[in-house]
Amino acid sequence: MSKKPKVASNTIALNKRARHEYFIEEEIEAGLELQGWEVKSLRAGKANIGDSYVTFRNGEAFLFGGTITPLNVASTHIVCDPTRTRKLLLNKRELDTLYGKVSRDGFTVVALSLYWKNAWAKVKIGLAKGKKLHDKREDIKDREWQVAKQRIMKNANR
Repeated sequence: MSKKPKVASNTIALNKRARHEYFIEEEIEAGLELQGWEVKSLRAGKANIGDSYVTFRNGEAFLFGGTITPLNVASTHIVCDPTRTRKLLLNKRELDTLYGKVSRDGFTVVALSLYWKNAWAKVKIGLAKGKKLHDKREDIKDREWQVAKQRIMKNANR
C-alpha cells in the first residue's frame, strides 16, 4: 500500500487562551499588511498571537502584541521588528461595527487564529467580552464532564 501524502494545515498560530478568557460573540476574518520577511517567517510557522489584541487609531484597526520571529537568513539591510504593530485590512462597515461595539458596549477585539487562505495570510479576530472566574470554572466543569461521559460510553460498549 502506498502512503497518502499528508495535507499541510493552513493554520499558522492559534490563540487558545482567548476562548478561555473571553466569551466570543462574533468572529471576523481580516487580512494583514505584512512585510516580505514576515511572510517568509509565517511560511516557516514562526508566529505567536497569544497576547495579541486589536487597537483602533485614525479609523484603522491594528494588531498589537503579535510576534513574528524573523528567520536567521532574513535580509541584512532591513531591520526586523518582531513585535511591530500590523495593520488589519477590513471593510469600512466592519471597522465601524467593531469600533462602535468596543467604544460603547465594553467589548474587546482579540486575535483568535492566524492562517493561510490561498496565498494570503489572514487573521480571525473575535469580538469578545471578558469572563468572570465562575464562568471559567463552569467551562472547565463542562469540559471535564464531556471527557468523563465519553469514557463511560466507551466502557459501556465493551
